[in-house]
Amino acid sequence: MVNIITSYRRFENESDEELIYRITGEKDKIGSWQEVANILNELLGTEYTESKFRKQRQAFDKMLAANRSKYVDSNAQLQEITLAQRELEKERKKIQTEKLEYNKWLREEARDEMITEKICSSIATLPPVKVPEYIKPVHNNKSYLLTLADCHYGIEFSIKDFFGNIINEYSPEIFENRMWDLYNQVVEIIHDRGIKELNVWELGDGIQGLLRLNSQLMQLRYGVIDSATRYGDFLAKWINALSKHVRVKFQMTMDSNHNQLRLCGAPKNAFADENMSKVIMLMIKYQLADNPNVTIIENPTGMNFGMFSTYQVLGIHGEVKDLGKALNDYSRAYDTPISYIIGAHIHHLVSKEMGINAEALSIRSMIGVDPYGMSLLATSNAGASLYEFDQLKGLTCEHKLKVN
Repeated sequence: MVNIITSYRRFENESDEELIYRITGEKDKIGSWQEVANILNELLGTEYTESKFRKQRQAFDKMLAANRSKYVDSNAQLQEITLAQRELEKERKKIQTEKLEYNKWLREEARDEMITEKICSSIATLPPVKVPEYIKPVHNNKSYLLTLADCHYGIEFSIKDFFGNIINEYSPEIFENRMWDLYNQVVEIIHDRGIKELNVWELGDGIQGLLRLNSQLMQLRYGVIDSATRYGDFLAKWINALSKHVRVKFQMTMDSNHNQLRLCGAPKNAFADENMSKVIMLMIKYQLADNPNVTIIENPTGMNFGMFSTYQVLGIHGEVKDLGKALNDYSRAYDTPISYIIGAHIHHLVSKEMGINAEALSIRSMIGVDPYGMSLLATSNAGASLYEFDQLKGLTCEHKLKVN
């Protein structure tokens, strides 16, 4: 008996009722009710009979049995409440998500409206261009293509050498002076060669944009929208002046890295359709709508494409690793035999023969050497290229035009 009693202990902070309930629950293990009473009296310091503890146990069991359904119902209710809370939280998250999407939509709508209003305001202030006299088309076996790119309109800088002499400087005014210098050279070639129709391709990066915001913001004279509208307006006036001497077919590359809007610091091509080239083209089309000597061509691919004296030529901005490989890749992808591919982007001349009457060509930039190029110790002349194609020999002449 002593061994049985001493093998039981009272738990810390255990009440009398909890102790009695625990020990009486082990009656079958202990033996008789008297043995149970002996253990409890020893632990409680009492002298009750076994009847007292037996009846107390019976009362515990009756109370538990009478309330068991309530306990079960309470658990069920608790589960229902938990599920309801989860559903409520789910609905709350749905509402929050809907609000976020709605606010995002509002921001996008507001931004689009702001851009549209800004563009419309810029267009409304533009003076109309004077339409030149009509030039009748003349067909011959030669084709002519003027390509220009990387004007980076809106940026200003000055690069000097060890002695303080200017290597290159740039501003909107310098850009315009260079374009009129190019104009004079092109007009001279037009009259010298007897050119009646001239294709003009703009190969991208017409504006500086905000590609490298931190390093370039302080160098920009105009914002992105103003840069695009001013550049488009100037290019339209320049083409209009050129159309006094020759019929012009104009195309523009619609996708180039600097013309992209890098919204919220997004990486390139994240918002491919958010491109200021659309604004530039809108300005050009608006200004030249009544000019009978100008045809504006918009290829569905957003690239420049044409057939010159039976040779198919593709114009891209040129942000590719290998322009020669790109010629073959585009030919396969579009199931079209391309003889010549012309790109920009790298700001200097490159010519790579790809086969008989087939070449990959890179042109100069109108901006010339810029601070980024100087950091790489890469310099080059500013300028453009005018190509002459022959029906039998393909590309026979490239006028490598330099501007001041």
